[in-house]
Amino acid sequence: MIKMIASDMDGTLLNGQHAVGEETATAIREAQKSGAKVIIATGRSYKEASEPLKDAGLSLPLIVVNGAEIRDENGKQIYVKGIDSAMAKKSAAELERLGIYFELYTDQGTYTNHKEQGIELLIDIFLTSNPDTPLPHVREEASNRYEEGNIHIVENYDEIFNSSQVIYKFLAFSSDPDKLQEARTVLSEMNGLAVSSSGKENLEITSIDAQKGLALEWYAAQHGINLADVMAIGDNYNDVSMMKKAGWSVAMGNAPQDIKDICRFTTVTNREEGVAKAIQEHVIGQTV
Repeated sequence: MIKMIASDMDGTLLNGQHAVGEETATAIREAQKSGAKVIIATGRSYKEASEPLKDAGLSLPLIVVNGAEIRDENGKQIYVKGIDSAMAKKSAAELERLGIYFELYTDQGTYTNHKEQGIELLIDIFLTSNPDTPLPHVREEASNRYEEGNIHIVENYDEIFNSSQVIYKFLAFSSDPDKLQEARTVLSEMNGLAVSSSGKENLEITSIDAQKGLALEWYAAQHGINLADVMAIGDNYNDVSMMKKAGWSVAMGNAPQDIKDICRFTTVTNREEGVAKAIQEHVIGQTV
């Protein structure tokens, strides 16, 4: 019996237009009417994650920044797990040594110290996977990520490290797989860090205590729900921790094969509204 649904956002809940499709929004509402709780679990910050939900008319609790923070449906912070300050500085030094661009997610917002490098890197990554997309469109999409105010620009990250801000996550990008692998190896050997990814061109570094699976476990316990009665839906490696915790694990059709292999079920792609299909197949019609 599924009593709670936890869905990833990018590549999962959101369709090809980076929005919550109408069918998916309807399925979520129907699941709630049947008695199931629904929570979103994403690597995005709260600000970036809440906007697509608002556009779809959905008010849902959110596990954000890969489990570093949980907000209730009203936006109130109810859970936080940051990176130790000394460990954050050490992680930044290793990424800089390897020449890997990264952004910082904190309790006060998301920061970059090199906007243009971030834009050019995102363009390069996107065109590698989508070579037929017109360059002006790709550049506009990459620029919007910064122009919309979701990412603040600082001259140097030291001003963040030397402030009272809580560091939630490093989001590191590189089109060089060897560099990313070396960074993964080095950072994984540091005590207190969790290293995952939401795509082959990035790394997501958080506290070892900040993982989607751990946050989901905590949230389910607060509501008296056994993890065996939770369905977790996702498409990438930062979803694995919650897929392994949940009794009902669902991989998106666009997920890599090794993600599909660890899940009980597979649905269709995000462009085909796979979350809606999974909810319709496994949840709607049941009485929780």
